[in-house]
Amino acid sequence: MKKMLILLVVAGLVAVTSMFALANNGPAEIKFEAKMGAVTFDHVGHQGAVADCATCHHKGLEAGTCSSCHGVDAAAPKAKKAFHKLCKDCHKAQSGPTKCKECHVK
Repeated sequence: MKKMLILLVVAGLVAVTSMFALANNGPAEIKFEAKMGAVTFDHVGHQGAVADCATCHHKGLEAGTCSSCHGVDAAAPKAKKAFHKLCKDCHKAQSGPTKCKECHVK
């Protein structure tokens, strides 16, 4: 009985810790709808490949979604242009996918 209680407490701690870690690092996956087909972005996978969150989140993590500026604010480049520049430039440097259908899926 004592071992079972300890096991449950440890399992609970692991679950709570996992929830906080995920909450602090954003969603595991993000889906962007686009005319060429949806782009499913592996957020967790990219977090491991990028040293600094500001590489993508240039306005800070609390600034809102990309579409809150891109495509709304005339001073910000359109979302399509911003995503393609950021993503494709990095993918070229890191040997990631660069062809349309490698990211866009209908």
